[in-house]
Amino acid sequence: MKRIKLVVAYDGTDYCGWQVQPSGITIEEVLNRALSSLLGEEIKVIGASRTDSGVHSLGNVAVFDTATRIPPDKICYAINQRLPEDIVVQSSCEVPQDFHPRRCYSEKTYEYRILNRKIPLPTLRRSSYFYYRPLDIENMQQAAAYLVGRHDFKSFCSVKTSVEDTVREILSCTVTKSREDMVTIRIIGTGFLYNMVRIIAGTLIAVGIGERQPEDIPHILAACDRSAAGPTAPAHGLTMIGIRYKHFRY
Repeated sequence: MKRIKLVVAYDGTDYCGWQVQPSGITIEEVLNRALSSLLGEEIKVIGASRTDSGVHSLGNVAVFDTATRIPPDKICYAINQRLPEDIVVQSSCEVPQDFHPRRCYSEKTYEYRILNRKIPLPTLRRSSYFYYRPLDIENMQQAAAYLVGRHDFKSFCSVKTSVEDTVREILSCTVTKSREDMVTIRIIGTGFLYNMVRIIAGTLIAVGIGERQPEDIPHILAACDRSAAGPTAPAHGLTMIGIRYKHFRY
């Protein structure tokens, strides 16, 4: 048996997130079905990030074990012939048996994109959140800086989360605006809580319109109360950009 690592990109619009669920089609379910058909084995992938319904990815990571003789680097080409157009495996390779996409130390990068203009653009409706009110980018940048470091992010996670430890480390959090009116919140961290990035985005938007001040962020963190933070931004503006594993070069 060998362990294969996949880098998976997808448009999450029409899926109920990554993880297999009793109702609704998911990315994991589609991959399992396509791989099982291709390899003639029952395949169950293990994903690095269980992205929510409607969230997109350019580089989620998944692994599975197989006895196939297909060269590891060719599996991506073969499986893409069996996948829908909104799910594409970017690469495939063999990794050690002890490589686990969720247990190995990693740095995950997410981007939340906001189309900040008066009139929406139909071509961007699936991959960005249209917001017509002007945003103060400088204030958003100042607020984002307070989030960098190791903090208890209980205020920035859904009340539905089941984890007991809500301490996470944010390595970088930046806010930029392009000439095309796209505001991008880029966050790099070693781990994230349920809805954490979307709640951060919603809180930074609140700062951008003046409902919150940058100096409010430390108080929101200290509160450890979901009601202290801003709203959860819509899922379709969020994209997982990629995952870097510190001790594995694959």
